[in-house]
Amino acid sequence: MYAVVTLVIFMCLAVTTHADHHQPCHPPNMTGMMTVMTLKGELKAVGVFTYDSMGNKLRFRSNESQYTNTSLELDLLMFFDEGIFYEIDSKNQSCEKKSLQSTLHPLEISSDAKFISTIRAGSASIEGEGIKANVWSGQIPGEIKGHYTMSVTMGCLPLGFLQSSESSTFIVSTMEIETEIKDPDLLVVPSFCEGLPAEETPEGTYSNLNKVSNVWIINDWFEFVFDLKRGRAEEIPSCLGSRALPPADPENVKEMIAAQDLQTDYQFPHEADSQLSSDTDFEDPEVKNAKAGRGVAAKRGKKATGEKAKGGGAGKVPALGWVNGHHQENGTEKMTLFEVVKMGKSATQSVVDDWIEAYKHDRDIALLDLINFFIQCSGCRGTVTPEMFRHMQNSEIIRKMTEEFEEDSGDYPLTMSGPQWKKFRISFCDFIGVLVRQCQYSIIYDEYMMDTLISLLTGLSDSQVRAFRHTSTLAAMKLMTALVNVALNLSINMDNTQRQYEAERNKVIGKRANDRLELLLQKRKELQENQDEIENMMNAIFKGVFVHRYRDAIAEIRAICIEEIGVWMKLYSDAFLNDSYLKYVGWTMHDKQGEVRLKCLTALQGLYYNRDLSARLELFTSRFKDRIVSMTLDKEYDVAVQAIKLLTLVLQSSDEVLTAEDCESVYHLVYSAHRPIAVSAGEFLFKKLFSHRGPEEEGLPRRGRQSINGSLIKTTVFFFLESELHEHGAYLVDSLWECASELLKDWETMISLLLDEPMPGEEALSDRQETALVEIMLCAIRQACECHPPVGRGTGKRVLTAKEKKSQLDDRTRITEMFAVALPLLLAKYCVDIDKVTNLLQIPKYFDLDIYTTGRLEKHLDSLLRQIWEVVDKHTDVEVLEACSTAYHDLCNEEFTIFNRVDIARSQLLDELVDKFNRLLEDFLQEGEEPDEDDTYQVLSTLKKISAFHNAHDLSKWDLFTSNYRLLSTGLQNGDMPEQIVIHAMQCTHYIILWHLAKLSEGGSSKGDMVTLRKQMRAFCLMCQRYLNSINTTVKEQAFTILCDLLMIFSHQIMSSGREQLEPLVYTPDSPLQAELLNFILDQVFIDLDDDNNSTDGQQDDEASKIEALHKRRNLLAAYCKLIIYNVVEINTGADIFKQYMRYYNDYGDIIKETMSKTRQIDKIQCAKTLILSLQKLFNEMLSELGCNFDRSSSAFCGIKELARRFSLTFGLDQLKTREAIAMLHKDGIEFAFKEPSPQGEGNPPLNLAFLDILSEFSSKLMRQDKRTVHVYLERFMTFQMTLQREDCWLPLISYRNSLQAGGDDDTMSVMSGYSNRGSSIRSKKSKPATACKRKLPEEENSCSSSDAVWMNREQNVQTPVMMHSPHLTSTAVRDPKKMRPEDTSYTATYTMPSEQHPHQPVPLQQQPHHHHQTAIDYNTQVTWMLAQRPQAETRQQQDRVGMQYAKMRTHMQQAIRRGTGLMEDDEEPIVEDVMMSSEDRLEDINEGMDFDTMDIDLPASKNRRERSELKPDYFDPSSIMDDSVLNVPMF
Repeated sequence: MYAVVTLVIFMCLAVTTHADHHQPCHPPNMTGMMTVMTLKGELKAVGVFTYDSMGNKLRFRSNESQYTNTSLELDLLMFFDEGIFYEIDSKNQSCEKKSLQSTLHPLEISSDAKFISTIRAGSASIEGEGIKANVWSGQIPGEIKGHYTMSVTMGCLPLGFLQSSESSTFIVSTMEIETEIKDPDLLVVPSFCEGLPAEETPEGTYSNLNKVSNVWIINDWFEFVFDLKRGRAEEIPSCLGSRALPPADPENVKEMIAAQDLQTDYQFPHEADSQLSSDTDFEDPEVKNAKAGRGVAAKRGKKATGEKAKGGGAGKVPALGWVNGHHQENGTEKMTLFEVVKMGKSATQSVVDDWIEAYKHDRDIALLDLINFFIQCSGCRGTVTPEMFRHMQNSEIIRKMTEEFEEDSGDYPLTMSGPQWKKFRISFCDFIGVLVRQCQYSIIYDEYMMDTLISLLTGLSDSQVRAFRHTSTLAAMKLMTALVNVALNLSINMDNTQRQYEAERNKVIGKRANDRLELLLQKRKELQENQDEIENMMNAIFKGVFVHRYRDAIAEIRAICIEEIGVWMKLYSDAFLNDSYLKYVGWTMHDKQGEVRLKCLTALQGLYYNRDLSARLELFTSRFKDRIVSMTLDKEYDVAVQAIKLLTLVLQSSDEVLTAEDCESVYHLVYSAHRPIAVSAGEFLFKKLFSHRGPEEEGLPRRGRQSINGSLIKTTVFFFLESELHEHGAYLVDSLWECASELLKDWETMISLLLDEPMPGEEALSDRQETALVEIMLCAIRQACECHPPVGRGTGKRVLTAKEKKSQLDDRTRITEMFAVALPLLLAKYCVDIDKVTNLLQIPKYFDLDIYTTGRLEKHLDSLLRQIWEVVDKHTDVEVLEACSTAYHDLCNEEFTIFNRVDIARSQLLDELVDKFNRLLEDFLQEGEEPDEDDTYQVLSTLKKISAFHNAHDLSKWDLFTSNYRLLSTGLQNGDMPEQIVIHAMQCTHYIILWHLAKLSEGGSSKGDMVTLRKQMRAFCLMCQRYLNSINTTVKEQAFTILCDLLMIFSHQIMSSGREQLEPLVYTPDSPLQAELLNFILDQVFIDLDDDNNSTDGQQDDEASKIEALHKRRNLLAAYCKLIIYNVVEINTGADIFKQYMRYYNDYGDIIKETMSKTRQIDKIQCAKTLILSLQKLFNEMLSELGCNFDRSSSAFCGIKELARRFSLTFGLDQLKTREAIAMLHKDGIEFAFKEPSPQGEGNPPLNLAFLDILSEFSSKLMRQDKRTVHVYLERFMTFQMTLQREDCWLPLISYRNSLQAGGDDDTMSVMSGYSNRGSSIRSKKSKPATACKRKLPEEENSCSSSDAVWMNREQNVQTPVMMHSPHLTSTAVRDPKKMRPEDTSYTATYTMPSEQHPHQPVPLQQQPHHHHQTAIDYNTQVTWMLAQRPQAETRQQQDRVGMQYAKMRTHMQQAIRRGTGLMEDDEEPIVEDVMMSSEDRLEDINEGMDFDTMDIDLPASKNRRERSELKPDYFDPSSIMDDSVLNVPMF
């Protein structure tokens, strides 16, 4: 009964619930005592148990020394995953093997269990007199109605288990638990039990399938076992009878098999029943082979459509076997091991069991199947045959398999995308782990299987084929991890055996059992031998695979190695957590690839998280601490985040490791724009500054000025003020929000610190500290109410969960209730402080205004309105006044009952301000009197207040337009109006017009209102235009900004969205206004820094002032560019903007480029004409400065040509879209080049002929047939004498003609053949037939295309020659790279970019068109010069071809390189580089000399392209992985 009482007490104790999401824990290996009794107190069994949590095995033996009133003598060995158990009779050397399909047992929490609560037995206040436990509950799955409840310790040790069903109730209690397996042999099937067939139990073979957890569950395994032992079958409930499988629904079966937590397999409904097999490797192979095919054997069959699998009953299935790597049964070929693992439908346990059975039957065939498994997992289509396995070495096999790779694909299973292949990687790793676990007691020690497997993986890992190397490295590392687990278990067993031996030997001689001593000595010897053998295997893998592959050229392979060595050090720290292994992690932290550095940090986090392990990392920490600190600035954000988290763990392990400088390097990251980095840095800051509490803080109140939070809030303020480079309180609050939200939400303490007087001896906050506290308080309020990061940190607002929404509402309620009372007091105290008042007045924005009514807080509302009135009366600062205006706007909401109260207060305030302004204005503008400074100040302050309120409130009923317009007019007439008055008068008038327009847009206004607005708007625009000529720069900037805004608002866009009634308000600027706006931009924006005296107020040395001035100029330029983009002003006015693109690229390049892009979308042709116009303007400016005899190598001319090249790049690669625009650009350029005759008379080149050299930059953008048309248009301006000129001054013409002919016409001949054979037929080439889906060529239409003739048809005297047949155009960007030939230049010139050339160097003529007006003497004139220039022409043609292939085909060529060189990257860069955000400091040399020997495997001569000769020569050179600074430097 004591067990019943104990459990009842457990369930009746006080429960402490938690809001955390609990997940079922996994128990450790255990040994202890167990009792089973009924609720009536009948004791069923008492005994000791041994439980293997990894293998899910349980051994229970009744304790004969324990007094019980039962005669049970139980010895049970249960395998829950296999669904079998053994009843063992050790005295008679006999046993029975029976089916037990169950995973529900009292030692492990089921995956579908529900967390109930956390309980504490005993006393929570008395140390050592209480125990804390978690209680879990769940429903019994299947037909049986019932439930179970179990309690476990915080370390997942079971305490009690209560199962209640309709038939019975059992209570299981455990005690004296030790977390180790003292005798692993207890979990091994005795030799006299091997080979026994499994007997069917009375309950039937199957139980119902639980759809929630997808596991096979029986009602109560204890009830079944003990009732069966006592022969009480008649008491077994009928619900435990034979049960059938669910209906054979293929989809249900598919989902059930694919479930990740399916531990036990079953056969399909149409297959015969079979019994379950053991997962051990000790059973007799013949007996196991006689069992029904289960797992892989039951699922590998390939059946024809509609054919059902044939199978017999238990014990009737023939022996299994493998032939040529394929599993066979009954002569039917089965799926390979690779296919079974890839499908993922079979439990890994059953797959391994079948392989073990096959290995015991014929180990060579089974091992061959395993070898082919790894070969096929690498993506190789080859198969290792038995002959190859018997007669060839591993190197020969690998060489043979290398030839079998798919040449056209670089993918293999581990790199393929898709959910199937992601699952395959998991199944692949699980298979290796389960294989070693199932073989750990016998097979791995047979000196055959593991030796062969390790040798194969070592050879594959050294292959030059990436797929082999990657797959085998992953397999070897997972194999090593599994062996580490085996070695750890052996080490534990050795320690236990040693302790037992010492305990037995220390007994007195009379009680000492010598036979037990001998047995323990023999057992220790066997364990030591096994340990040595496992260590030899691990050494072979480590030295043969790890030490070579951790510096592999492939980052993913290196990452695998580092990830696994971290697992080894964490699992088996006694063997691996030392400097010999830690150095590899330290070295690899300098890896070039971020994913490898990330694995290093995550591996170290697992070590530093355990305080016991972190104490053994002191030497490593001291050696590599600086590197870890520097990685917080890593250019990969994920690496930086993990580096900060690692430093947080280091900080927790020891406060003395990190210096103040180390901590400061992390502190400033709380202001990072990348939120994960900032949050991690905030957690580090919180752990460092806020987690340590001294003894003097114990017993302090939780809230208030004297509370613990009070000191922590002060610490936050001090930190915020000390980080002088950052003034972003919102960023600091957001960084600390996840770890210190409770502190930041303690607004009560913040208010107390601001309002309450300091206690005696307490230091009061300074004014600067109070200002910082107010800002932090406002940021915390904003964060709580908006629930999203500040601007610049985060992608935007996210959808809040129900819990977050509730928290948000609760916080708003608290804020309103607290600050509705405190805010008037705070405003009264800090009424004259600009910064504090500005922040405090933003708090009402986050109020829940209903609380003013429901909470009866109207008197506090009146107090708040009075304080805002006083602030308006006392301040003239614009920020404060705008904050007051916003506060009134937030409080004056018609949806709430407080609206009338606030509206009355607002109207009274505005009435007073307007009356005061009108009265002061009359005195101020009175004729004959000079206003004094006091009058000016009064007018300005009142105007500021009215303007600030007009921004958020409609003041139309006060008719302020007349007063402001009168003030502006007087300022223009007299010219002595103070600039601030003019600026605010403009701003106020601007608001008046916008509010008037808003009313008209809503409808309901009369026609007279629209006429009034039209007059006011035009009069005000004219006023602003006149102010553009003001001598005051600030006034001009204000006038320009307002004028641009009004032109945008009242442009043709105003009629969009169904507002056609506003058409009379459309205002289009005339030419004088456009000219004035453009001149303002040229005078005020495009200026040198030395000339910008007005914008910086004489503070050129002040960087902040310069940045602010630049920001202002960028806003002015953007305002004008918007007028261009929205077609408010003519697009050609942008020519003066575009010509500044190169000169002011750093300041305005992004704005100008975006403007060009938008104008091209509006009108491609007009944009192209504007670009060429900007180049013409620059050319004319150069001529005016340098004269007509300028040097084409001068910086001015080269700058214009470079600008033309940049303009050309903006047209992109789609020539068809820009066809008309480019043609028009060339037309305008040609006309400009020949527009002005030579000032030196006839016979000399035109004045602007050099412009053709600039125009040639756009020739590559012409389509082939368009080049011919442009060339004809060029000849219209040329005379016969121009074609004969070869002087340097004519080189631009020659160069431009060449650019129009290079690759332009396939039906034209070279210069020599063209002039020597004029009149002869022109050679023809084959042309591809035009399809319906492609555009027709001009020759097929027998006329120029419509786009060709857009501008040519305008010139009636230009005759376009008949175009000959030319090949169909094919862009090299989409051409198959395999079909590209170096000699094929007919298409490569389509996109060839013109190369840079010295202006004085003659441009070789490649081709000349055939012209009928030329004579035979032309040939004699040209041929000598052409022969001399022909080598240069060939060189340039080759360079153009190479440049085109690199610039236009880089992506396709990289793919071709991968195909040609195989699965290896051919362009690997050195791995170690500077990977920091701030890269001024060089990396520290941190490595030691090592031997970089690598196995050489000879490959066949030419059958496989993945040969050593085609790899980089430095592939096996360590310098390709780490630079010289990392090598040859000892670590310790």
